[in-house]
Amino acid sequence: MNRLEKTTAVIKNLKKGHFILIEGVPCRVESVTSSKSGKHGASKTRVEAIGLFDGRRRSIVKPSDDTVDVPIILKKRAQVLALLADRVQLMDLSDYSMFELEIPEELKGKLNPGDEVPYFEVAGIRTLKPLK
Repeated sequence: MNRLEKTTAVIKNLKKGHFILIEGVPCRVESVTSSKSGKHGASKTRVEAIGLFDGRRRSIVKPSDDTVDVPIILKKRAQVLALLADRVQLMDLSDYSMFELEIPEELKGKLNPGDEVPYFEVAGIRTLKPLK
C-alpha cells in the first residue's frame, strides 16, 4: 500500500473524465487545452483537474509531448463487519485485511453487517465513494 501504483500517458492524449496525478494527488481531468507558441516554440498543453478526495482545483502546463503520471484505480470488494457512527469496519474479500472507512452521504443508512460492498483504492487511499 505504500507504493504508489501508477502508469504514464502523453499529456496531449488526455480527455475530460480521465484521471491524472498532479503533485502526487489523484485528480479527474476537467479540461485539456493546447496552444501553439511562437515561431520556434513547442506547443503547450494545459490540464485543469479536480482532486478526487479534496475537491481542490489544480492545473498543470507542459509541452504537448511530455508524459504525466496516471493513477491505477483498483475496484475491490469488501464485507461490512461493523458500523461505527459515521465509519464502517470492512474486511477485504481478496486478502482478508481489515480496515475502517468513512461512510459517504449516499450510503448512510444503507449498509448492514454482512453486506458486500465495492470500494476503490487510488494511490494508496481507499474510499467507498464512487469515482465517476
